[in-house]
Amino acid sequence: MAEPRYARIILGITGGISAYKSPDLVRRLRERGAEVQVVMTPSGEKMIAPTVFQAVSGRAVRGDLWDEQAEDAMGHIQLARWADVILVAPATANIMSQLAAGTATGLLTTLCLASEAPLVLAPAMNQAMWKNPATQDNLAILRGRGVRFIGPAEGEQACGDVGPGRMTEPADIAGQLFAGADNDVSAAIAGRLAGVKVLISAGPTREPIDPVRYISNRSSGKMGFAVARAAADAGARVTLVAGPVQLATPAGIERINVETAAEMREAVVGRAESVDIYIGAAAISDYRPEVFRSQKIKKHAETMRLEMVRSRDVLAEVTQLKARPFSVGFAAETEKLEEYARAKLVGKNLDMIVGNLVGNNLCFDQDENSVLILWQGGNEEIERMPKTQLAERIIEVVAMRYRQATNAPTPIRQPAS
Repeated sequence: MAEPRYARIILGITGGISAYKSPDLVRRLRERGAEVQVVMTPSGEKMIAPTVFQAVSGRAVRGDLWDEQAEDAMGHIQLARWADVILVAPATANIMSQLAAGTATGLLTTLCLASEAPLVLAPAMNQAMWKNPATQDNLAILRGRGVRFIGPAEGEQACGDVGPGRMTEPADIAGQLFAGADNDVSAAIAGRLAGVKVLISAGPTREPIDPVRYISNRSSGKMGFAVARAAADAGARVTLVAGPVQLATPAGIERINVETAAEMREAVVGRAESVDIYIGAAAISDYRPEVFRSQKIKKHAETMRLEMVRSRDVLAEVTQLKARPFSVGFAAETEKLEEYARAKLVGKNLDMIVGNLVGNNLCFDQDENSVLILWQGGNEEIERMPKTQLAERIIEVVAMRYRQATNAPTPIRQPAS
């Protein structure tokens, strides 16, 4: 097995009930060739005995900042320099709060401040704690500094609640950690949208014909979800209105599921005045069946006529709001990309538009794409690249244009905690 870039890992164990999974995480990391140094908080030691981690890691567990033997040679500084990455799993609401505040009350938080290694958190807490605005604010602060998050997952919790907050399974944490070893948050976007509220729509809509049939389009939602993740990585507090797609929700993002164009409109327009930026990446159906048949339409005649009526224009409605956000549209065209995209930019009074060609092996269901970004008085063409990288570039341009439009200062990127 090739040696991973993250060959030396500090694994922080805090006082979450999910700590019972962490010995398995140590094993998964060591299977990939990494050395693992476990550092436990006092609360973590109450959850599981340090001797368990010593046995599975093969190294003495650290936990006391005032360990005289280790500190004879400034041990915490040496340990901070030793690490290729610091992974905290479980990461409780309390440790997130401490890291956001920059406190150094124990060995683990001190290491996070003293180390220049990337910091990765795997959150684990009650679903209400995860959704609490204080936790979400801390999440935005940390992501704005370049801290990476793995999870949390959704499902049943130890307390009996159901929702987001479960620690991601150890095998998945290990897989995502190493998969992202060469893909940490881009310095170009880290912190660029810190404190900014962003609303994003993504995916297709479905317009029902009868209980078993509907009209839809080929949008996979991949681009919109990638943009949502990039906005969150840039420090934004992101709400994602998603059509019917089978995509995982990026960590730290509030997701609202809808199906029809009318539901998409209600979710977007009802929230647009309370956000700073709206990015309309969804492929909302332009037309819907005039009549919904409550019973399945039977096959009788050789032909069937379906009367369609126009759906309401969500983008146009958002830009006409009294307290309208900075508005970014998407245009999927099969020809004359710049001409049609610019007409949409002007006609719908948008601040920016992202245009892309669609068709055979272009855009839909693909993991790569190229786009043309237009705004009044300027444009930028971005060559074909993976949608995850493309989304970061789009967010970089959105952040720059938003700051210019609102005369807001560009945040200075802070080093990761």
